[in-house]
Amino acid sequence: MRLLAFGGLLWWGSGIRRRLSGPLLLLGALCLFYQTFSVAWSRLQGGKPLSPDETFAENSGVEKSLRFISALESVQARSMSDSGHKALVLTGRHVVTDTEVQLYVRVLQQMGYEVLLSGYAETSLLKHGMSGVSLLLCLSSSETSCLRRVPFSQLKSHQRVNLVPQIMKAFSDAGGGLCHMFTHASLTGSKIPMSLCSCASSQDKDSLRASGVNKAPVAVLSVYILITAVDPLISYMHDITVLSPNGEKARPIQWENLRPEDLGFATSYQDMMEHIHKIIADVLQAALVTYKKDHANRCLLCYQLLTFTLLFNPPLTPTVIQVDTDWTFSALDDKTFDRKITKDLMLEDMIHFLLKSESLLYSASKTASSRTGPLGVTLSEENQLLLLQFSRQMKLPGPFQLLDFNTTHCSSSVHPQTVHDFVIKTACYYEQHQNLRSTKAKSLAGIGRTQQRKGNAGCVDSRLRQIYTDPPLSIAPAFDPGVKEYRVEVPFDTVTVRIRPEPFDANCRVRLDELSGPSMANLPLGLGQSRIRALVTDGGESEAVVMVYTLNVFRESRPSLPMFGDHVMCSFTQECSLLVRPDQSCGLDPFNKSESVLQPCSSGDTPGRWVVPCLSCSDNRTCDWREIAWQPDNCYYPQVDRPQLQKCMADRKLLFIGDSTNRGMMYFLMERVNSSLQDWEKAHDTLVYTDLNGGRTLVSYSYYPQFWLEANQRPTFTESVDKLLERSRPLSDSRRTVLIVGGVQWLKINHLKAIKESLKRKGLSNILVVIKTLGMGFHLLVDGVRSLKLREIQDLYRENQNLISTAKEYGFEVVDTFSITMGRYKEFLQGRCACHFHEVKKRVSSKTSFVLTTQVNGTRASHNTAVTRDHGTGSCSYEVKGAVNQVYSEILLTRLCPAQT
Repeated sequence: MRLLAFGGLLWWGSGIRRRLSGPLLLLGALCLFYQTFSVAWSRLQGGKPLSPDETFAENSGVEKSLRFISALESVQARSMSDSGHKALVLTGRHVVTDTEVQLYVRVLQQMGYEVLLSGYAETSLLKHGMSGVSLLLCLSSSETSCLRRVPFSQLKSHQRVNLVPQIMKAFSDAGGGLCHMFTHASLTGSKIPMSLCSCASSQDKDSLRASGVNKAPVAVLSVYILITAVDPLISYMHDITVLSPNGEKARPIQWENLRPEDLGFATSYQDMMEHIHKIIADVLQAALVTYKKDHANRCLLCYQLLTFTLLFNPPLTPTVIQVDTDWTFSALDDKTFDRKITKDLMLEDMIHFLLKSESLLYSASKTASSRTGPLGVTLSEENQLLLLQFSRQMKLPGPFQLLDFNTTHCSSSVHPQTVHDFVIKTACYYEQHQNLRSTKAKSLAGIGRTQQRKGNAGCVDSRLRQIYTDPPLSIAPAFDPGVKEYRVEVPFDTVTVRIRPEPFDANCRVRLDELSGPSMANLPLGLGQSRIRALVTDGGESEAVVMVYTLNVFRESRPSLPMFGDHVMCSFTQECSLLVRPDQSCGLDPFNKSESVLQPCSSGDTPGRWVVPCLSCSDNRTCDWREIAWQPDNCYYPQVDRPQLQKCMADRKLLFIGDSTNRGMMYFLMERVNSSLQDWEKAHDTLVYTDLNGGRTLVSYSYYPQFWLEANQRPTFTESVDKLLERSRPLSDSRRTVLIVGGVQWLKINHLKAIKESLKRKGLSNILVVIKTLGMGFHLLVDGVRSLKLREIQDLYRENQNLISTAKEYGFEVVDTFSITMGRYKEFLQGRCACHFHEVKKRVSSKTSFVLTTQVNGTRASHNTAVTRDHGTGSCSYEVKGAVNQVYSEILLTRLCPAQT
């Protein structure tokens, strides 16, 4: 009280007559702060540890040392601005769909900020200054723009920018990777454990780093630093580091799990950490001393992220080989999204650490520029706010550890003289304060947390933190953990997406599309609509689904330019992006139509090309792709109209055996015969349709190969053919019986031989056999299915040619689907194989249709079943979509019903 009164007397005697409520409280707090520190540190200096009882007895006295901070907070809170916070995020080259941008928007909005996005400072509201902006975030590639436009020396005490000009300048590239700080004469011959060329730009850093390493290091370590003040220097280290052991994959790891032997240290963990701290602190101090004159008019709340890359190569001293003025994670695997996920998690930590209590940092007084107490110490308003910010950050639980803090400072009896001294004493207080609890209290708290972890070992928060995709998808609405369904449109050329949904709770598991699905996958995107589901499970043995997120994807068709005037006809056989036939041209070429009268094609494998009208054959963006057509060389395939087709199909039996691509042709034929498709399913067994074409046509289908069965349980091809023949009897040994065989890529020449032998054995050598050849598929890098390399796809073309020639030798008809799908391989529809060029869509028919009976026998039914559906007026019907499937299915019809010449 005497100090407080004396402080008030000095304040009054100085001739400064101001309202006493705020300033006097601050002055009293300073006095009490000094008095308590003097007593407390005298006790600590003696070195005698406090017993639990003495700790509790002293606790009330030690607590008084924070009344200075409490007084500041009280005054700040009373004068806190009522206006809302506005944050401006300059994205630079980042797209708005980037998860880093989304993270800032989501978290800042949750904290009450109005968030504005812009590309660069010159095109944002910054061109009118920082007025109205309380937080400016300059993301990578926009920093130069910010440094050029932001008036750092004129920023108000509540304004925050994520750049510190002195730091940016010190670690900028002065040429050849040389750090700008080393261009100063004061650092000539310095012993800083840092490579001179540690500031290379991103495109040069790998080569420069490699040139400076003579042998394989034991490890490389990335350390992530947050600087919140430069005068005095206040910096923190995040508790996540990225370890790159020699010869092993880099991985994020917490400091507490890092072992000295991981870095080649033969010392204790404590010695290792102190050594790393000292290296980084020495570099930072050297950089700031070099630019000390730039500290004037500093930005109080500006902060800087730094990444220090350290090389460990015993017995040599660890060396800093790279400094980045951002948090970078290039050592982590970008294919698994580890790079993005780790960065996003750490950035969210940083945002909460800096902004959680920002509202209490507004200026309390706008009249006093300094406060002088009986300590003889002047603390400006800026320093008061800096000390308040530091105190509040030290109180926050979190993953940041104060850098370059030596507990030996705590035993010093020197009274605080500068703001730096007060920072040290504040840090010492919190270090000591953490140890003031009794052993009993610590034990109880520890037991409670352990029990809580055990009791909540399952998935507690089942929401997703983010959905990571490559390429980044612009989903609508913007991702929010509480929103479960999204839509997204992707352009035609986006044929795959790598996706990894990341949950908030590490105990939750995420599966894609099904419970047995992966947590991350590369998925194909077929034309039109597709759906990706993320199933969040409870993490238990049963993996019960607790939440489902759905992504509805629409992949656009190839963009078309309608033809309103003159155009030329162009043709192509293959895309330049997938050169199946290296000996042939790729892309569009001018098409010269034959002047002679064309005759119907005599076979289904006549070579041909795709023809499309364009403004120019040199630019495929000028084409009307809606008018594309398949043009065989020197002939044409006449379309079989419905009356002719129905007449041709009467009293015939069509037997299909193959995979889903063969099934697509079958459903197209059924729709063409009856004008609509009344029943369909993605069968992987045997189907028999008995009432097609008014009961005059039978169609049966058997799926082959049955890949889902164990290899030793799968029926052979011969067994499958024989079973299909038996299920379709009675059969006529004539062209009234048709066997259509084919698939994507499983068909081999030995299968053709097996067909010939089976038919001979069954007395059916005279039936019509149509071979559907190979097709494009499995050409994308997709998880869960095999993926063919370019050389393997080129080999398929040669295999396909051999199949065609062998089939003709056996007297079989051929429909060559490989040459047709080769040029339009990107136009696949839904399916992991990227081999489906058809899909069945529902439509409502107002016409009265026939009654269709389906017999099912196979893996899903243990006995024959008959399902009869009477489709009357307004019944539900289906149609087969897919332009590519339509082309080769129409060719099939010409082989079944050849034109009469």
